[in-house]
This record gives sequence, structure tokens and C-alpha cells, in this order.
Amino acid sequence: MAICLFSVTANAKKNQKALVAYFSATNFTKGKAETLSKLIGADLYRITPAQPYTQEDLKWTDNNSRTSKEMRDMNSRPAIVKDLQDIDKYSTVYLGFPIWWYVAPPVISTFLDTYDLSGKTIVIFVTSGGATPEKALNQLKEQYPKLNFKKAELVNTATIKDLKHLAKYAK
Repeated sequence: MAICLFSVTANAKKNQKALVAYFSATNFTKGKAETLSKLIGADLYRITPAQPYTQEDLKWTDNNSRTSKEMRDMNSRPAIVKDLQDIDKYSTVYLGFPIWWYVAPPVISTFLDTYDLSGKTIVIFVTSGGATPEKALNQLKEQYPKLNFKKAELVNTATIKDLKHLAKYAK
């Protein structure tokens, strides 16, 4: 299996590269993204909100918190730092984020609206306190029907072996 993984990664590097792009409000998803990036030899990119989320912003039990307001408005598009260079060099994008209210946080929609990922393979990896990734994947497929979403994987307790199998999606 390691030989197959190695050749998939080598082919991805030879032709076009893979990118691990992630949003992490509390740094939990960040750790998984960093590990995945190293395992598959992909570039790493942090999706950074222009206005960082504070602990007060993240209080999902407070109807007036920033995240509660954003999640009530599915057209919400929090501004992000737009510093990702040359998205065209990537054929596969691993997109990581924490699930909020069973779906992707609005900052992910901002990212998808900002960068043209058409023609790329998109693999979702998520962290969650209890939700499964399917609803988030279906939400993104519905919002962005022209994008090529392949898989959604919950990685809260993912081991290195678990993360390695995601390499098969790299083109």
C-alpha cells in the first residue's frame, strides 16, 4: 500500500500539485491539515478571516455572537485575506474546516467564491463535536454544483494511517 501511495503522490507532484486549504478558528483543524499536508506532500494554505474570530464570536449558544449571526444568513460571506497565489497549479484541493451548525462555516463559501476551483478535485476533511460530514458535503455540492467534490471525511480522531488514504484522490 505504501508503494501505491508513493506513486500517487509522485504523480501528483510531477503533473500538478495538491493543496491543503483549511480554516481553523481554534487550531484543532489546523493540526489535522498540517499532518495531511506533510503526509501527501501537498502545499498548505490557511484560510484566514480578515477579522479573526474571538472566543466571544465563537459562542454558538449566544444568539448575538458573530458566528450565530453568520450562520442564520447563508448568504453571509465574511471577508478573508486574499493571499493564495496561483491556484491554477493545483489539480486537487483538500478543503478542511470545522463543522458549524451541521454545515460548512460561511468563511468556506467566501473561499469558494474567491478562488476558481472548477476542474479541480475537491476533498473535504472536517472536524466536529458531533456532526457527520455528509450534510456539509451536500450543502457545498448544492451551493456549488459545478465543482467536483469527491469525498468528505471526519478527521477528529484520524490517525496517520487514516489520513494517508486520502492521498488516493490526488491527481
